[in-house]
Amino acid sequence: MLSPTKRGLMVIGKELPAFITDFFKEIDERIRVHSPGNGLAKKQKYWLAFCVLATLATNSICWAKFEKVSLGKYKKKALSWMFRHSKIPWPLLFQVSVNVLICLYRIADGTLNIDETDNHRSKRTKKISWVHKLKDKATGGYAMGQCVVFIVLVTPIITIPVGFKFYMPDPDVTRWRKKCKQLKKLGIPAAQRPKIPPKNPNYPSKNELAVQLLKEFKEKYPDIKVKCINADALYGNKKFLTGAASVYESTQIISQIDTNRKVRHRGKDISVKEYFSRNPGVLQQIKIRGEKEIMATISSARLYIPSQGIKRFIVALKYEDEDEYRYLVATDMSWRTEDIVKAYTLRWLVEVFFQDWKANEGWATLTKLTGEEGSRNSLILSLLVDHCLLFHPDQIARIKNKLPAATVGTLRHQISMDSLFMFIQELLQSENPAKVLEQLALHRHFVLASEN
Repeated sequence: MLSPTKRGLMVIGKELPAFITDFFKEIDERIRVHSPGNGLAKKQKYWLAFCVLATLATNSICWAKFEKVSLGKYKKKALSWMFRHSKIPWPLLFQVSVNVLICLYRIADGTLNIDETDNHRSKRTKKISWVHKLKDKATGGYAMGQCVVFIVLVTPIITIPVGFKFYMPDPDVTRWRKKCKQLKKLGIPAAQRPKIPPKNPNYPSKNELAVQLLKEFKEKYPDIKVKCINADALYGNKKFLTGAASVYESTQIISQIDTNRKVRHRGKDISVKEYFSRNPGVLQQIKIRGEKEIMATISSARLYIPSQGIKRFIVALKYEDEDEYRYLVATDMSWRTEDIVKAYTLRWLVEVFFQDWKANEGWATLTKLTGEEGSRNSLILSLLVDHCLLFHPDQIARIKNKLPAATVGTLRHQISMDSLFMFIQELLQSENPAKVLEQLALHRHFVLASEN
């Protein structure tokens, strides 16, 4: 059976859902206050609202598909021209969109979570920016794709993506590593291999990008009190922890460290895994993401980490269905162990965001826009879809009444059906519905799909 969202049967008429047009109207008003002269033109607001709805309809950012769901009313060349040449202040648009939600939900504080996600691309992609070889976690092999470092604000009410950076490895370092790997196989000692190329500031590391994101968030949203900063295991190193602490000096920063990381105990350097094997944890009850209660085995200690040159709070954590410990590292040693564990469970809400965003908001499903602006601005458009869904009246009502938020998938389906009914209503209210329907030539816009 064909569904409105999976097979592209949804159509978009002239009238767009009020909550989407109101969303961009609110953004426009705030832009004009923030930066007079940079407001959105009427055509730009309508184009943005149409693109948000079309993204929800097609689960892609593709002008050809957008043309199809508009039944040819908006041509792909015109849609592309607006994207490329209309002077839309994309970064400011995204910043103000975040502010709209902060004001709507009266957000005063929250936890910042940093993580990165990969988006696979074609093997022969040449025109899409930031594409490089990625480790494929599912297969253990490699694939071409883009890597995006995200910063997400997690609050007791909602979760909002508030910033991102594309990561691109230094091509000179990549070639150096490949050469060194070949020479190592030939048995050439390290002293005779070429030295690593000097640091190129045009290719910041993921740790540097994460610190940049924190600086930008503090600058753009100075009134938000950051209770804690959570980061993926990749960021449990001196460079990130020190850099993040320089941005938010009095804020707890939590990440993970490897099992073989050395810690100093009684004058000897041993692995963190060995230390906690000698000091096993205690089974206790904790709350996951502030709600569900589960059992976990927990141990902790304040230990000196030689590689970081500082003492840190380290927590060994093992959930009831796990066999191995994970090791959390925290910068503020005045916190209690249970508070560190509770704060770190909020990091998994980033994974929920990634899952919803990739499955329902277009960019990770089909976006082929070329160049740096093509990738960056289309990602902003996709994140505006995420923000706009939090502006949906049903979602606002549920959240403000302390009910579970509606899933992104069900909201997409509801919006699709509402738009289809609006189109049917427009058709029936026309002077000659039969003639209008004939002119639309529906059969030209939909292609029969075969069974898999």
